[in-house]
Amino acid sequence: MFIPQLFIIILAIITRAHETIAAYDPGFTSVLAPVYKHTDATNPLFSVQIITSYVNMQFQHANFLIDIDAPFVWHDCIVQWKMYPDSCPSNTLCTSPVSCEDYECTDVRTLYSYKNPSCLPETNSSTLPGWGFCTCPVNVVNPVTGSCSQALLNWDDFTMNTSDGRNPSNDFTGAYPNAACAPSSSFESFPANVTGVMAFSSSPYALPANLYGVFLMNILTICFPSKTSTPGVLFYGNGPYYLLPQSNVDIRSYLSYTPLLKQQDSFGYFISVNGIVIKKRSINVPANTTTKLSTIDPYTTLRTDIYNGVIRRFSMVTKRIPTAKPIAPFGLCYTTSTNGLRVPDIDFILPDGKKWSVSTANSMKQVTNEVACLAFVDGGATSEPPIVIGTFQFEDNFLQFNLENSTFGFSSSLLRKKTSCANFNFTLTD
Repeated sequence: MFIPQLFIIILAIITRAHETIAAYDPGFTSVLAPVYKHTDATNPLFSVQIITSYVNMQFQHANFLIDIDAPFVWHDCIVQWKMYPDSCPSNTLCTSPVSCEDYECTDVRTLYSYKNPSCLPETNSSTLPGWGFCTCPVNVVNPVTGSCSQALLNWDDFTMNTSDGRNPSNDFTGAYPNAACAPSSSFESFPANVTGVMAFSSSPYALPANLYGVFLMNILTICFPSKTSTPGVLFYGNGPYYLLPQSNVDIRSYLSYTPLLKQQDSFGYFISVNGIVIKKRSINVPANTTTKLSTIDPYTTLRTDIYNGVIRRFSMVTKRIPTAKPIAPFGLCYTTSTNGLRVPDIDFILPDGKKWSVSTANSMKQVTNEVACLAFVDGGATSEPPIVIGTFQFEDNFLQFNLENSTFGFSSSLLRKKTSCANFNFTLTD
């Protein structure tokens, strides 16, 4: 009789503990960071601003390119095995090194590394003066230039403000991933003041996997701003999320959902597209076409056969708008010297009849004062995947990558809801 009674008592204790955790209100539902648009590089890019250190009673921030495909974080820092007050050079971020003998070194190199044929094999020949252990060089690929270089794997930490979905608070939570330190020269092709790549992929070494905790669900939400003057916002956590002026409308109510797909040898995010519709006419797209979501590609890229179909149909429904000479990389442009420019939506048809609508703000790129172009690019006859949706189509859309249930949530343009990604209230609350 004793053993069953003991089992019942243990079960009751466990149940009570779970109820206590469930009832506990930590005062926040997510963590957040501002998102900035940059137009001073070869292509428009987006960064997230995250706290990297605490020096002289002040938080130090850095801007990182948002990369939802990168396997791990890498940034401008150095590794230093002797960490004591004032040991780090001024204006330098110092982190602790990972040894080539550590499990994490082998794991990153073999399973979670960048895949690029230009990368050289990693070796264990380097060390730090006086340390006595070999460091762990890992390959990193510059998302701007595509060039490969090496960085040193480290033990890192990052800090983000917590939030109730309406404002950031003065409370913080940390993430402690293995990242990598690269020399400052690695970031010369980046936008000004952007000194790293923040991985938001499904890799266990990306930031989301290292923010995961009891009170945070594994859900990444990004709202990319359309202007450089005001930031958008990135959340990690379940929500709710609010944007002004509708301070009582949870943006989750605007979302439709479609399954996220996994692709071999990629930590990025993919969805299935069953068709493209322009003004009730469907473009010939193979069923269940694999579509990549990219925060590095500036515009949606289509395989040539799909691109040609889109161009033909779009030209037909806009034949009353005067065309202009195409401006690379675009193939279809219009004059905008008259009263604005409004064009039909381009609808991505997704499984279960869901529809992601691309309205004028996300389909027409104003290239000069007089010319606007359809922001879709010909990727070539053999491009894989056949469709890559880029950041211009993301702007002022609320996008959610739910890694709890492998779904992708999308709002279509928030401008039609009388708000935008620049409308989050960043005023701090206690």
